[in-house]
Amino acid sequence: MSQSNQGKITALYCRLSQDDGLDGESNSIQNQKRILEQYAIDRRFPNIQFYVDDGYSGASFNRPDFQRMMADMEDGKIGIIITKDLSRLGRNQLHTGLYIEERFPQFGVRYIAINDNVDTENAESNDLMPFKNLFNEWFVRDTSR
Repeated sequence: MSQSNQGKITALYCRLSQDDGLDGESNSIQNQKRILEQYAIDRRFPNIQFYVDDGYSGASFNRPDFQRMMADMEDGKIGIIITKDLSRLGRNQLHTGLYIEERFPQFGVRYIAINDNVDTENAESNDLMPFKNLFNEWFVRDTSR
C-alpha cells in the first residue's frame, strides 16, 4: 500500500435496492458489511468506515451515503473504496466507469470490487470491467420493464 494512503479511510460501501431484496440474504446489508470488513481486515487496510445506502437503486448516484463518501474523497480523506461487486457501486455503465476510471484516480483513490476481481491497483483485473458494468446496467433496464 502506498504511504500516501496511510491514515486515510478505507471506505466500505454497501448498497441495497428494492430489486436486490429479491436476492435475499446474499445481498443484504449485513452480508455485504461482513464480506467487506473481513476483506479489509485480512489485507490490513486502515481506518475502516462503512457508507451504507439501504433502499436506493444503483441506476442513480444521487444516494445520501454515496454523496457523503464522494465528499470525503474530495476532501482527501479516503484512500481506498471497496464494494462487494461492481453493481453495488452503480448500475449505470457510463457513470460507474467514469467514477472508476476518472474520479477515483483524480483523488488518488484505489477501487476494489471483490466478487468481480476488480482492483484499480492491478491493471489486468480491469479488462472485463466495462462489460460487467454493461451487464449491470442491462439488469436495471430488465427489472424496470
